[in-house]
Amino acid sequence: MTLAELDWRVIGEATDDGPMTMALEEIAAETAAAGGPATVRVYTWPDVLSLGYNQDPDTVDWDFCKREGIGVTRRPTGGGAIYHDHYADLSYSIVAPADAVPGDLMECYRLFCEPILDAFEGIGVDADYVDRKYEAVHQPACYLRALHPAHDIVGPDGRKIGGNAQYRRKDAVVQHGSLSVSLRPERHCGCFTGEPDPEAFRERVGAIDEYVDVERDDVVESLRTTLAAWADAYEGTWADDERSRARERAYSKYVTDEWVRKSP
Repeated sequence: MTLAELDWRVIGEATDDGPMTMALEEIAAETAAAGGPATVRVYTWPDVLSLGYNQDPDTVDWDFCKREGIGVTRRPTGGGAIYHDHYADLSYSIVAPADAVPGDLMECYRLFCEPILDAFEGIGVDADYVDRKYEAVHQPACYLRALHPAHDIVGPDGRKIGGNAQYRRKDAVVQHGSLSVSLRPERHCGCFTGEPDPEAFRERVGAIDEYVDVERDDVVESLRTTLAAWADAYEGTWADDERSRARERAYSKYVTDEWVRKSP
């Protein structure tokens, strides 16, 4: 089986809370593995801090997040936490059965990042993989961790504007990523203990609206259409059963302290 032989759907832009966002991704993997459609989707988080799978919960300033109305969840992928602002951040995911994607992780990253780089090109941003490794500025924050050429995308001045991560089940592969549309350094840095410096954040992280004069809706549409074209996907939706199962999964897993506040 190849990606071209799959039945693909594109979903988005959609917004759900953090636990539901992650639960839907897990359900999409189950759907693809069971012979249903593979999924490309574009989504927005409603001010959520998503922790990396092995992240220490003590790196989070829980009082700040509560005071600022920032939800907290945990991803199935590794890396540091990302503050997903409802305006400044735009996310995507690609979900396919495991036997249709390259077994080599780096090869799969490059394949799945093709439409992401095409989306940047479509809005006029000269983006590419970072050309070498860079040391971490603040390890708990994903956008301030060490940069890696495999999955970190930078703008024309070398600042990070997109990150990607994968997790692989026995029967499905999920890649998701975050694109920086605008910057909210103080709010982003405030989510962490250790007081990461907003100025250091600005030096390491760029944003689409700093490079080009473009409306956010146009960024969303560029990403959605390039993902759909890459996959030859039809306009799709979540099945009622998928949303029902996702709600159950969110409640039983993604909202629980056992998941969100688990120790590494």
